Amino acid sequence: MKLRIEKPVYGGAGLAHQTEGKDTGRAVFVPFTLPGELIEANITEKSTGHDEAALLHVLEPSPNRVKPECPHFGQCGGCQYQHADYPAQFAIKQEILRETLERAGIVGLPEITVHSAEPWRYRNRIRLRINSANGSLEGGYNRRGTNEFLPIQHCPIAAPLLWRAALAFKEIGAEASAAGRCAREAVEVEFFCSDGEKKLQMTVFTAKEHAGGFGELCERLHSVVPELAGAAPAVIIGKAQSRKAQKTKPLTGWGTDGFLYSVAGEDYWVNRGSFFQMNRFLIDKMVHVVTKQRTGQLAWDLYAGVGLFSRALARSFEQVTAIEIAGTDLVSTFKGPGKKAITSTTADFLRAASIQRERPELVVMDPPRAGVGAEVCSLLAKIQPQQITYVSCDPVTLARDAKVLLDSGYHLTELHLLDMFPQTFHMETIAVLKR
Repeated sequence: MKLRIEKPVYGGAGLAHQTEGKDTGRAVFVPFTLPGELIEANITEKSTGHDEAALLHVLEPSPNRVKPECPHFGQCGGCQYQHADYPAQFAIKQEILRETLERAGIVGLPEITVHSAEPWRYRNRIRLRINSANGSLEGGYNRRGTNEFLPIQHCPIAAPLLWRAALAFKEIGAEASAAGRCAREAVEVEFFCSDGEKKLQMTVFTAKEHAGGFGELCERLHSVVPELAGAAPAVIIGKAQSRKAQKTKPLTGWGTDGFLYSVAGEDYWVNRGSFFQMNRFLIDKMVHVVTKQRTGQLAWDLYAGVGLFSRALARSFEQVTAIEIAGTDLVSTFKGPGKKAITSTTADFLRAASIQRERPELVVMDPPRAGVGAEVCSLLAKIQPQQITYVSCDPVTLARDAKVLLDSGYHLTELHLLDMFPQTFHMETIAVLKR
């Protein structure tokens, strides 16, 4: 059927409506399309409220359509927008963000400020699936929409050091040595590089404990990738529906457990398995947007992670309290006059703070994709900090939480879109709310 793409939708597809037959007017989502294009598509799946379709031909292409840089685009599940030029990509994301917030009942939006950088080779971390057969080894990702293994020859959104390490790992996996046998036991391998690609960390995931050869594997990889500073094996325990739900048993490693990562004039110790922002070109800008011209007596950094915002805030606030549920490392590194790190859930901390009637000038929160939720919003409304800076990787949960805070007396004064994930549908938003 022929369809005219009307607008983008969150997730990477384009929205059209059927114009003929018994389903006239029914919504259709078509991936790899752009607004305004006339396309030919085939319905692949019927869902409640809309159909999913596969793109067959682009009959009238958008002027923003370009040739994808990656030969695996369309098959690999990692990227959704390589067919769009870069200005079109963040225009699409702006439109989706604005519409998502307005759909939640948030009106009178401030102008969205867009921050972007190099759209390729920006990732400082990749995690590859490993497929070993007949004495050789292949690395890859999931095929789009499936758990099927897709071998990858090159990933243009990964930092060059990461892919150099991945290719070296593959070559070692073809060897008959102890290092090669150890590499072939891997189920997945993760590489994480520091700023400037000066240091590299590796985690090798296996289904069982290594029979041996891990030290030899690390030494062999280090001989061809001298940036390798540390590595560790980890055994995957049981089965999980996703990597986030996956449980692993870390084993004794090789080299260091992490490295120093420099951001906005501060050095952060980041352990190899710790969460850290992935876009190596925009981290400094993110910290600047969150902390710029913010001063006062007390600031809270909720969901603090490694203290990315806490350290910058400590320059301009008398007291900064960082809250992190897995805060062991943070407690040991974020200390000194005016600095305090607490291992706690955000909700538990806020409940105690509300009883003690603490009221900060600024609350920064950078929660997981699920957002902060109703209880945290309710507690913040009770505590009434002067300003809340909400860093979000999901516009839907941001809109849900922001609406609750706005209804409690806050006003949305700034809205920033950071394109932390070029070529994909993902976006990072910073919303500033003031009383």
